[in-house]
Parts: sequence; structure tokens; C-alpha cells
Amino acid sequence: EVRTHYQAGLEHFAKGRTAEAIASYRAALAINENLAMAWNGLAMALAKHGDLDAALDAAHHYAKLDPDEPLAHTSLSMLYQQKGMIPEAEHEKALSMQLQMKRGG
Repeated sequence: EVRTHYQAGLEHFAKGRTAEAIASYRAALAINENLAMAWNGLAMALAKHGDLDAALDAAHHYAKLDPDEPLAHTSLSMLYQQKGMIPEAEHEKALSMQLQMKRGG
């Protein structure tokens, strides 16, 4: 079940088992590729694992599925910053802040 794999991904990630987290998130996404939060989890696990290009790809999937979610743009900003892509990072951070203000938060 998709939720079981997603939960396993969260637990693995929390315990620092990034390879297992990546596998669990990918298993969840194999069942439902539109599960936005699994794309975010995958992005964070891949980044921690040192694969920033794959992490950015996953974060872009997340932002495409949930474009009005500030966290999607915060994740992209953080990953761009880690890659040294500062203008892109600043753009995504600004987008995230605009979305948060729109929500009243």
C-alpha cells in the first residue's frame, strides 16, 4: 500500500537510513506517482544521500504536482542553494514567501 511505503520512507529518513528511505519513497511513487509529499521526501533523501541532481528532479515533480504549496518552493530553493545556483534559489524562496503571504501565514 502506498501509505505504508511512504511512512517507511519517513521513518528510514528520520533514522538516517537514506538509501532505505529512497527505496521506500520510490516504492510509494511506483504505486501513485501523484503523491506530492513522497516526491518531497524523495528529494530530501536524495539530497542527504548526495545526489543533488536527482533531488532537484524530484523536487521539480513535487512543485509541478502542488505548485501553490510553499514547501515545494522552499525545497527547490534549498536544493538550488546547495548546488550553488543562487539566482534560482532566491527566485524559489521569493515564490515560497509570496505563497505563504497569500495563505495569510
